[in-house]
Amino acid sequence: MLGFKPKVTIDPALYAGVKQVAQAAGYATVDEFVTHLLEKAVADVQRAESEAEVRKRLQGLGYIE
Repeated sequence: MLGFKPKVTIDPALYAGVKQVAQAAGYATVDEFVTHLLEKAVADVQRAESEAEVRKRLQGLGYIE
């Protein structure tokens, strides 16, 4: 889906706060800042899921309780 950009609706007050933080952090646009935050959040969740899978596998093998 190259080029597809879904739209997300957020509260105007929240957008204003995000815009201020994005500018203070040196991001060129709010989109760039929000994309960075979402990529980081997704990576954190995926890493946690991966760690849980490894833990479950090690428990199944009897290496940990």
